[in-house]
Amino acid sequence: MAGSWLGPRRPIEIATDGENGLRKTLSWPHLVGLGVGAIVGTGIYTLTGVGAERAGPAIILAFAVAGVVCACAALAYAEMATLMPTSGGAYTYTYSVLGETLAWIVGWSLILEYSLACSTVAVGWSGYLVGWMQSLGIYLPPAILAGPHAGGIVNLPAVAVALAIAGMLIAGTRESATFNIILVAIKLTALTAFVALALPAFDADKFTPFMPYGFGSEVIEGKTRGVMAAAAIVFFAFYGFDAVATSAEEARNPGRDLTIGILGSMAVCTLIYMFVAVSAIGAVNYLQLGTSAEPLAFVLRSLDHPFAAWAIGLAALIALPSVILVMMYGQSRIFFVMARDGLLPRFLSRVSPRSGAPTTITAVTGVFVAVVAGFFRLDEIAELANAGTLVAFIAVAVCMMVLRRRAPDLPRVFRCPQPYLIGTLATLGCIYLLISLPTHTLTRFAIWNVAGIAFYVLYSRTRSALGSKNDHPA
Repeated sequence: MAGSWLGPRRPIEIATDGENGLRKTLSWPHLVGLGVGAIVGTGIYTLTGVGAERAGPAIILAFAVAGVVCACAALAYAEMATLMPTSGGAYTYTYSVLGETLAWIVGWSLILEYSLACSTVAVGWSGYLVGWMQSLGIYLPPAILAGPHAGGIVNLPAVAVALAIAGMLIAGTRESATFNIILVAIKLTALTAFVALALPAFDADKFTPFMPYGFGSEVIEGKTRGVMAAAAIVFFAFYGFDAVATSAEEARNPGRDLTIGILGSMAVCTLIYMFVAVSAIGAVNYLQLGTSAEPLAFVLRSLDHPFAAWAIGLAALIALPSVILVMMYGQSRIFFVMARDGLLPRFLSRVSPRSGAPTTITAVTGVFVAVVAGFFRLDEIAELANAGTLVAFIAVAVCMMVLRRRAPDLPRVFRCPQPYLIGTLATLGCIYLLISLPTHTLTRFAIWNVAGIAFYVLYSRTRSALGSKNDHPA
């Protein structure tokens, strides 16, 4: 059905594309593992310190705010993912409910989210690897350990891990997801050990003053501070369940597996974050924590647990690739569906007959992520990943509410409780987090979307499979 500038809407009944459909290989343990693999990673290992620097002890409140917003969005995602069990997540839901134009904007934003998240984690992993090698007395030439912005030529370890993860995804989705469960187990074991060692040193006096920079996001002494400023960045540490939603077409039992995968991973990770944050802030002064690039290891060293600090670092080194795996998986599936719809070149949607995975687009995604990680400065643009995610979450919440009114009788495997309340909270919460990002981040995000809209107008709109059908009915 075509309509004004919003473009055509894809019928909800269209779930897959026949011979180009993805193979159903994933069950709920794989999906929970994918969600936890994305959520528990760079955020919990590094953003605890960043959040403490922005909000002080009130980082715990920042985690709670981000967690509540994500929980509301997760409920909307669970309903939409089980209603439309096909790949593409927020992009696909927007296409069916709001139209092709807005779906393109959401898909373009998701490309930004996943690519920057993958590249950021790859660079973080490279830092852990270099530190470990130097602790063993192995020193590589600085030129291959950093990009041109830092005086080097290329960050070779970051490039290598990005390409290695892409290779795993090309080998097959089930094999990658099973390996991811092992990495998730390592991370959870390490974090459990951290809480067990740090919590006994808890000192309530370290939580005073609790909110030194206030609740709102504002510039203080040249830096954006406050609970919401912290929430806007630690939000990065929570998303990941949206990557689970992109796997809907490959779920064996979408109604059961997606509900457990999305809500289960959110519940587990929210509890983990709260326990870790309380343990870290209660053990060391937040000012010290905010200066550390490896806050959890720093806490353990401060408590005279050098071996545990060493083990936490090793766990991060082993397990951080799971975050790259999940995010690259999500991005390749977004690319795949957009290409299958004709909005990107169609050859990108080819599926391997051996593995059942979209190998072409996965390879392209891996190379793109590797190039960004190897050559580009990411510290000033990493928050763009959050901006893209927040737009996608807003779209999903709106789609859920619109569809409840437009098609209330559609069979829903999972029904979001109080859909209009939850949907409104998710929408307003995401908007608040979005405007809490630094101005330069919002400006760059706007530029990215202007470029995307230009591409859509000049290329995608005239090649859209659905648009062509509407223009030339059979």
